[in-house]
Amino acid sequence: MQQMKIIAVIPARYEATRFPGKLMEMLGNKTVISTTYENVVKTKLFDDVFVATDSQIILKEIEKNGGKAVFTKHHETGSDRIAEAIKNIDCDIVVNVQGDEPFLNKKPLKELISVFKSDKKKEISLASLKTKMFDVKEISDPNNVKVITDEQNFALYFSRSVIPYPREISKATEYFKHIGVYAFRKEALLKFTNLEMRPLEISEKIECIRYLEYGMKIKMVETDFVGVGIDVPEDLEKARALLNIKKP
Repeated sequence: MQQMKIIAVIPARYEATRFPGKLMEMLGNKTVISTTYENVVKTKLFDDVFVATDSQIILKEIEKNGGKAVFTKHHETGSDRIAEAIKNIDCDIVVNVQGDEPFLNKKPLKELISVFKSDKKKEISLASLKTKMFDVKEISDPNNVKVITDEQNFALYFSRSVIPYPREISKATEYFKHIGVYAFRKEALLKFTNLEMRPLEISEKIECIRYLEYGMKIKMVETDFVGVGIDVPEDLEKARALLNIKKP
């Protein structure tokens, strides 16, 4: 069997809506984006690692530290940005690592890749991560995307609402948070960019719903990984606290 070529791409916007410039903030003596890039390289899971960005600032930051970066045009979604970046790159599987997830480690990435190694019939378009939630406030928070799956862990639906809805309280009901780390088949990712948004994706503002609306299969992998995504300034302080770093 021919060995799959697996690459990682880190989509990186400078002008993030809730925290502009967050990827260039410092975590110790490195920026957030450089920390993420180096951690992905250190896993040694990938044939290559790139940052895909529409920012010259981020492009120069990665290149000056010896990394690889691809300049892209502006895109509404990270998937579209990655698709442009990998269009002419020879690969089979593309793993999307968010630039603001500097603590992502090897174990969940390896588990995502293993999904495709066991998918002999190539039925799976993409794989992603989910983690169990227990706190009522966390479950009801619309910023946390929830996912429900079938018995084989294929995604049935994603929502910002509470799913399943607890019409009757039961200890057997489990709630899972979607963690936005994806592994795509290259052809599925390129297909995605040519598909129009449909009503469910537009309503929920969750891009992976587009795959479901067009009948593609998403395999969910349960993980106990809990990172610190840098979404707002308070998250940056949490990340610094974890690393025992004082504010610069």
